[in-house]
Amino acid sequence: MSEIEGTVLGHRDGHGFVRRDDNEPDIYLSPQEMRAVLHRDRVRVRVVRYDRKGRPEGRVLEIVERRKTPIIGRLLHENGIWLVAPEDRRYGQDILIPKNATANATVGQVVALELTETPSMYSQPVGRITEVLGEIDDPGMEIEIAVRKYEVPHRFSAETLAQAAALPDRLRAADKRHRIDLTDVPLVTIDGEDARDFDDAVYCEPLKRGRGKSAFDGWRLIVAIADVSHYVKPGEPLDEDAYERATSVYFPRRVIPMLPEKLSNGLCSLNPDEERLCMVCDMLVSAQGEIEAYQFYPAVMRSQARFTYTEVAAILGNTRGAEAQRRKDLVPHLLHLHEAYRALLKHRGTRGAVDFETTETQIVCDDNGRIEKIVPRVRNEAHRLIEESMLAANVCAADFIQRHKHPALYRVHEGPTPEKRVTLQNYLRALGLGLSIGDDPTPGELQAIAQATKDRVDAVQIHQMLLRSMQQAIYTATNSGHFGLAYEAYTHFTSPIRRYPDLLVHRVIKALLHAKRYHLAGGVMEDAAPAKPARKGGKALPKVPVDSHEAELWEAAGAHCSANERRADEASRDVEAWLKCRFMRDHLGEEYSGTVSAVTSFGVFVTLDDLYVEGLVHITELGGEYFRFDEARQELRGERTGVRYSVGSRVRVQVSRVDLDGRKIDFRMVREGDTDQLLSRGRRPVTSAAQALKEVQAKDRKAKAARAKVAAGRAVTAGKAVRERGGGKSGRVRKTP
Repeated sequence: MSEIEGTVLGHRDGHGFVRRDDNEPDIYLSPQEMRAVLHRDRVRVRVVRYDRKGRPEGRVLEIVERRKTPIIGRLLHENGIWLVAPEDRRYGQDILIPKNATANATVGQVVALELTETPSMYSQPVGRITEVLGEIDDPGMEIEIAVRKYEVPHRFSAETLAQAAALPDRLRAADKRHRIDLTDVPLVTIDGEDARDFDDAVYCEPLKRGRGKSAFDGWRLIVAIADVSHYVKPGEPLDEDAYERATSVYFPRRVIPMLPEKLSNGLCSLNPDEERLCMVCDMLVSAQGEIEAYQFYPAVMRSQARFTYTEVAAILGNTRGAEAQRRKDLVPHLLHLHEAYRALLKHRGTRGAVDFETTETQIVCDDNGRIEKIVPRVRNEAHRLIEESMLAANVCAADFIQRHKHPALYRVHEGPTPEKRVTLQNYLRALGLGLSIGDDPTPGELQAIAQATKDRVDAVQIHQMLLRSMQQAIYTATNSGHFGLAYEAYTHFTSPIRRYPDLLVHRVIKALLHAKRYHLAGGVMEDAAPAKPARKGGKALPKVPVDSHEAELWEAAGAHCSANERRADEASRDVEAWLKCRFMRDHLGEEYSGTVSAVTSFGVFVTLDDLYVEGLVHITELGGEYFRFDEARQELRGERTGVRYSVGSRVRVQVSRVDLDGRKIDFRMVREGDTDQLLSRGRRPVTSAAQALKEVQAKDRKAKAARAKVAAGRAVTAGKAVRERGGGKSGRVRKTP
């Protein structure tokens, strides 16, 4: 069979997969094949067999490239042997550390290491410690682990810091040349209470054209975005670091920014009462919510106020309240902005854009970085108002670039794949809703189902299935439209402080405004046809041929930005999962009510009502009967009792186990009558199970100590046998997983 190259993706259970470079289905690697490779190695494999479902299994022929990035883990000392247990369980095996390579780290500390000897079929990998991060319970340690575990760049180069330090503290006269002066326009920023960088400001005023009753009614909507491209030039250290990061990464209480703080919180941040450079999208919005015309131009602005979402929502809800009185000069502009938002929202419904209301949570930490509480993040009218304004500017940016036939990065969100479409169709058919989607689904079809089922008891279950049917949005130079938002062309223009694709879009727009074309290779600009103000229905400019190499560079940039966006999300989720596990360790044995949030063949995931924490109830904890998984209905059903567990089911669970290293929380189901049965047997009720749990844990510790003593004796005996054979790599003791 043909040889295939790809990247190894390890699994915590010991096996792995090879993600193929040609994007074909992954190839399975058995635990035996994984002994000689590590997670994220590049390998060449050959398919040797297929399982019953036609999935390929491979054999490693060659290791093309070893990952040279540090491995993060905890230092252990077992039976006289030093080793590091990787924090990322996908590595599959522990790394042996020679006694003289521990860098004075102590047992239990979190360390970074580099490999000195790679694994083989007969020996474990060997490494040396290069950095001691500290104790596992140190404040912020979970973030230090995550940025290294996911290889998030978290230190700016010396050249970047030097370049940022050399930038002026405020605008100079030369910076303002050839820009529109908007300092007298009452632009304002509206962000969250904890926001530190402000990259967008908005203003709206009513607009009438004509005379009498037939006069045109609408609004002039101005969206001003921080002009990062004025300071971050192609090929310079600032740009190189920004491209490497591609996005800012957000953790509870900490942000890893894409740009140094002098830019992200200073020169580029639209702070109130400070002159700032900006790129403006100036739009005319009709009474029906359509964007009749728009234009882009560089400007100088001065934010008149820094609003929070809560404050704006309060003003819109009561124009005579205390918040409105404090900002009475700006209240009329906020009301105009709200009117334009309502029109845009109405047009969103006409387009058939998908709009699901989901519950997002916010982690509130104490001074030590531990979870104090988890609260729902409520989206109010102010959130939606800013969201619609940013969507409008992004759509105009995509349209402007597309009309000029200039290559750029689009934000593409394609519809359901054929497999997901069939799964969703079967699910809707099994529910007997009388609603379904066609073979070529549209956003309007999904939105219609969401609207028709929003008042049902199982609405959460249905909406989650609709969400899962859609693909993940990506950055690409090939415009395929945005399925969820029902746009033919969409890009990101509004957050250049924290997203590199937005910075690239700014550079392209600037080039077009100067009648030039922007080349990604080296950031070179060349003359092109003059740019014209864009208007709906206007005549498009003739197509300019794009060099094939240039097209490849744009596609590569899109893939890089998409991958780093996923990396940032994974790192953020990892930290949140660690914090939640650490938080739930203090609640072992306690009972909570919750809702089934997902159903699998091996159990159900439950989200607790009060804590917004998710954990698994394994199928073995559901009762003494066989449960069958119904994929079409997304439910588990007991064959004897007929008990069903589906998404949205209300249950009561007990916290039974927390695996901090594995980021896993396990629950057990609590049924009616359990408490009475425990009392009748002379045991504590489930609601007071903490002491019983401690007793069980104490017994477990004693049993483990006894097993360790036996294992130590065996290790000594094995060591003598190895020395008698002459030692060598094959004689190393392998830690039992």
